[in-house]
Amino acid sequence: MGREIKRAEMIGEERFDKIVSSFDSIAPILVVGDVGIDKYTFGAVTRISPEAPVPVVEVKKEWFKLGLAANVSDNLQGLEVASTLCGVTGSDRNGELFDNLLEERQLKTWGIVREDIRPTTYKERITTNVQQVCRVDYETKECISPESERKVIDRALDFMGTHSAVILEDYGKGLLTEKLAHELIQTAREQGKWIAVDPSEKTPPRFYRKANLLKPNRKEAMALASNLGHRSITLAETAKVLLNELELDSIIITLGPEGMALMNREDETLMAIPTVASEVFDVSGAGDTAVSAIISSLVCGADLEEAAWIGNFASGVVVGKKGTAQVSRSELREFFRRAKNKL
Repeated sequence: MGREIKRAEMIGEERFDKIVSSFDSIAPILVVGDVGIDKYTFGAVTRISPEAPVPVVEVKKEWFKLGLAANVSDNLQGLEVASTLCGVTGSDRNGELFDNLLEERQLKTWGIVREDIRPTTYKERITTNVQQVCRVDYETKECISPESERKVIDRALDFMGTHSAVILEDYGKGLLTEKLAHELIQTAREQGKWIAVDPSEKTPPRFYRKANLLKPNRKEAMALASNLGHRSITLAETAKVLLNELELDSIIITLGPEGMALMNREDETLMAIPTVASEVFDVSGAGDTAVSAIISSLVCGADLEEAAWIGNFASGVVVGKKGTAQVSRSELREFFRRAKNKL
């Protein structure tokens, strides 16, 4: 492309405080996507099993958390931003547990559709102080039924009028169909609502066409560009391809320990934001945290760079915690103060 990658200037303290304080004024954000449960089983390994060469974990503690798109709503709750979650669970015991977890976190169950033949996505991580021993997934990646698709679309459209923005969370578990994505993106556009997509590399990229913002990680961005026929291209070229071919307004690509890269349609210069995390214990759910903070900031009038900085700070908080976690506004402010003195 021949365009320089520029480092974005860090958001100033006055703008940071103004944007984050404005979270109080946000109408609820609509979150639509694959939902599930994360179970954490924590213990100690003191011996190897006599049955097979595998460690025996003596369980000390177990806990459950909202997973996938539900973690986005949980992160918005941590930022004191209301949301409505739309997704599909099974008519099973884990579906009941999922509803209970929503209620415990004071999140609404109105947008959840039950599908009789579908298992509720459930992931168990077995960990010790040293490492994750294994993860066990119970799920299906089959598309939701046409009946469930229609119910989710209708509920989301009903909610959209009273909501400030929409986040589509695609984990490739079968909820984000082409019809669902296109109807919600088109309606959000018509109503002048921000609509952001956290994509899956397994989904045809044109499902995301005309979203305001696409927020892939590096691997997902490269896979989406490859699916559009563009291989062996730079990060800047990838961002430009996705912007133009999917008719997006903007793109933010998360880069793990390297921070974030962003590009606007109006100015096709790739801007870089360095990571600000001081300690990294667990990256699980960091993308959910980022998109929650980014879209909340955009709704409050932040520009793309400002929103990306705030999303970067929020991610920096949660990667310093174990398991999928949330960030509070007080934690976000404290992290900003520390980061400001480092950068």
